[in-house]
Amino acid sequence: MQHIYKLIITLIGLIGYPTLWGQHQEILEKPALYQNEQIKVEDSTSLWSAFKRGQVNGHFRYFFMSTQNKSDYSDYYAHAAGGGLRFKTAQFHKFQFTLSGFYTFNVGSSDLGKQDSATGQSNRYEIGLFDIQDPYNKKDISRLEEFNLTYFYKKSSIIFGRQLINTPFINLQDGRMRATGVEGLWFELNDIKNTTLEGGWLYSISPRSTTKWFDIGKSMAIYPVGVNPDGTKSQYINNLSSAGVFMLGMHFKIKKHLEIQAWNLYTQNIFNSLLLQADWRFPLKNQSALTLAGQFVREDAIGHGGNEDNSKTYMAKDAKAVTFGAKVGWKNKAWEASLNYNRITSAGRYLIPREWGRDPFFTFMPRERNEGLGDTHAFMSKINHNFQKSNFKTSLALGYFKLPDVKNYRLNKYGLPSYAQINGDMRYIFDHSLKGLELQILVVGKLKVGDTYGIGKYEINKVDMMQYNVVLNYRF
Repeated sequence: MQHIYKLIITLIGLIGYPTLWGQHQEILEKPALYQNEQIKVEDSTSLWSAFKRGQVNGHFRYFFMSTQNKSDYSDYYAHAAGGGLRFKTAQFHKFQFTLSGFYTFNVGSSDLGKQDSATGQSNRYEIGLFDIQDPYNKKDISRLEEFNLTYFYKKSSIIFGRQLINTPFINLQDGRMRATGVEGLWFELNDIKNTTLEGGWLYSISPRSTTKWFDIGKSMAIYPVGVNPDGTKSQYINNLSSAGVFMLGMHFKIKKHLEIQAWNLYTQNIFNSLLLQADWRFPLKNQSALTLAGQFVREDAIGHGGNEDNSKTYMAKDAKAVTFGAKVGWKNKAWEASLNYNRITSAGRYLIPREWGRDPFFTFMPRERNEGLGDTHAFMSKINHNFQKSNFKTSLALGYFKLPDVKNYRLNKYGLPSYAQINGDMRYIFDHSLKGLELQILVVGKLKVGDTYGIGKYEINKVDMMQYNVVLNYRF
């Protein structure tokens, strides 16, 4: 029971959980209940008053996940339940303190530490609901998520400590029980007309599905590492060193309907990533609009990419990757539809630590990523419907992903064959006596398109599978 007492002591007096956690990438919209979470209180005359007038929030979450592979391979399931607490003070001389934490229990699952007898492969999805570093940890799954101090100046702010951010390269990616957290210094500047600047220096990351905090080099090797370009297993675990991540994002609103954003992520001693994106909205009749977007990403190794030994480096010396994508869509009050495309050229693998976040591509679909690939064509179509007279929302997405051969190690880091994927997503936000409760059902199907040469490790938990997810969130 000691771990329970530690959590109670850490979070005593707090009832709350970050709005950002509820805003995970798979949710179409954030419930209206949390649209205006931040308290706007004039500076108190005492520190005691700032704490006394602070804000509390809570979040409870239940998650069922089940992956069904074809008959030759193992199937998996898991039930997870947990709760989070958050406290935010009122402002005191323009300063604000925030503290939050979350606790997860494995309340029933298959053996997530047992390897599949036919392939020798481990569980891929369900373990992400708990502690990926300890499959048999079912109770002591807790983490201090936020512990930070914010200073406000006019419309801008600067925050130091443990926090949650959402950027194209480092983001919440919390399609499990907990989001990815970061530690460092982060600023947001909103005092320039039609312009937002944000960025900072991050020196520690706690990836989704973990309980610990890691320095930047070690945080890049918590999940499976795949293979080197020559086909040997990557060995950069505990062999990368970096002073941190330096990131800058710029958002520009040009005229009324055009927005441009630019991001640069500099991971000292390892790699640099640059993203440019333009989003254009053209209003039509009947409160509808046409949307167009374009995206470009360029990556380059820095020095030896983390280690002078090619077998222990994250990105080989002089390695680079180029990707570009486009999106065309239409929407009105009830419907939204889009066609999306992304191309990763054959110049090299697109690499970004999976521990840090999901892909920024327009073609991203929950439960798979195209990180670690080169020479890839991705196509995805999506349609959303919002039932205006109820709180019911649906989404259907269909994707086709043409990838390099699984034995083309230079351009296929994780041995993922070409595949087709379909996602069906349903959301219902309760009201009245159940206000704050939200239900999500996500069904995912993936079909093999590329050749796997009859080798099971290229198939299990990757293709020819179905997955079922049921998520209940309650926020107050």
